[in-house]
Amino acid sequence: MQSTRSQPQSFIGYLLIAPPLIVMLVLIFLPAGQAVVRTFFIEGEVGTTPTLANYQIFFGNRVSVNNLLFTIQTTLITVSALFVVCFPIALYLRFSTSRIAGAVQVLSLFPLVVPGVILAFALIRFIGPRGTLQTLLDLIGLTGYVSPYLKPSGIVIGLIWDHIPFTVLVLTAGLRQVDDALVESARDVGANDWQVFRSILLPQIQRPALIVFCLNIIGIFGAFTIPYLLGPAQPQMLGVMMLQTYTDFLDKTQAETQAVLSFLICAVVGILYVRTIARKAGDR
Repeated sequence: MQSTRSQPQSFIGYLLIAPPLIVMLVLIFLPAGQAVVRTFFIEGEVGTTPTLANYQIFFGNRVSVNNLLFTIQTTLITVSALFVVCFPIALYLRFSTSRIAGAVQVLSLFPLVVPGVILAFALIRFIGPRGTLQTLLDLIGLTGYVSPYLKPSGIVIGLIWDHIPFTVLVLTAGLRQVDDALVESARDVGANDWQVFRSILLPQIQRPALIVFCLNIIGIFGAFTIPYLLGPAQPQMLGVMMLQTYTDFLDKTQAETQAVLSFLICAVVGILYVRTIARKAGDR
C-alpha cells in the first residue's frame, strides 16, 4: 500500500523537475557538447575525422599560453586575497553584536547590488589616472601615485571588490554554525583567542571555505567584464581572449577551443565542489 502511494508522488516529483532539466539540456549542455565535439573533429573531403590540431594550435601559440597562465595566476592571487580580506570581516561579523558590525555587513554586501559594468567604471574613476584616489593623495602631499588601471593589479582589485559579498556571506554562515557553547567552554578552560581559532573555528570552517574557494575560482576564471574594462591589452584573461578571437580574428573554432579548455579547468574545480557538497550531505 505504501509503495503504491509513493509511485504517484515520485512521478509528480519527476514532473516538477522536468522543465528546468529540459531547459538546461537544450540551452546549456547541448550547445556545450556540440562545441566540444567541433574542437576534436575536423570536416574534410573524406568526411569528419578526429584531430587534436585545434589544441596543438593553442598550445603552440606563445600568446595563448601566456594568456592561460595569466588567467590562472590572476585567479589564484584574487582568491587568496579574498580570503585575506574577507575572513577577518566574517570573524568580526560572527562575534560582534555592535551597531558598527551592522554597518560593516551592509558595506561588505553593497557590491552585491552593483552591476559589474557600473562597478568597473566606478573603479576607473576612483583608481584611474587623475582619479579620486590620486586627487586625495595629492591634497595631502603624497605624489608618485601609479594607477593600477589597465594593469594586472587593476583586474585583481576589481575582482576582489566584486566577490567580497559572496565570500563574506558564505564564511559568515559557516562560522555561525559553530556553537557558542564550544567557544565558551574552550575559554572557560583557559584557551586564548588563537587556540579557539585554531582548534575550534578553523576545523569547523573548512567546508564553507572550500566551497567559497571552488566557486570563486570558477567565477573569477571565467570573468569577462572587469578584465575587459580594467585589464591590459596584453596579457589577457581567457574570457577577453575568446571575444577577441571570435570578433577580431573571426576564428570561431579557436574561440571554442579556448572555451573548452576553460570549461575543463573549471570542471576539475567543480568536481571538488560537488564532492564537498555530497560529503556534507552524507554526514547528515
